[in-house]
Amino acid sequence: MEPIEDWREFVMTGTRTGKLAITREDGRPHVTPVWFVVDGEDVLFNTGESTVKGKALRRDPRVALCVDDQVPLYSFVILEGGVSLSRDLAELRHWAAVIGGRYMGPDRAREYGERNGVPGELLVRLHVSKVIALRDVAG
Repeated sequence: MEPIEDWREFVMTGTRTGKLAITREDGRPHVTPVWFVVDGEDVLFNTGESTVKGKALRRDPRVALCVDDQVPLYSFVILEGGVSLSRDLAELRHWAAVIGGRYMGPDRAREYGERNGVPGELLVRLHVSKVIALRDVAG
């Protein structure tokens, strides 16, 4: 097992999804997959305001995001931090297109920007404060 030197490169390899951990209002944990991109030191994704995720993030901005490589010898990155939320439609539409383009291809980026950059959606910016990044954990 060895540390991953560049967590940004690892999480942006291919179309790995993130597994976002939040806390429900009653204290129960909740984990959900998210599409995301990296912007500098931050991780960006979007979600609906009325979803379990959206409600939880407005109530408690502390999260953890796990991104893993499911091919032996297995590697992972866990990112912890707080989030800020934006309802700005131009910003939301831009990043929804970037995220959609990453996962569905550049030819569909605009479609996903228009679909997910609408009222009722939130742009979530995870400000990373802690990183755990290990490569070849089964080695």
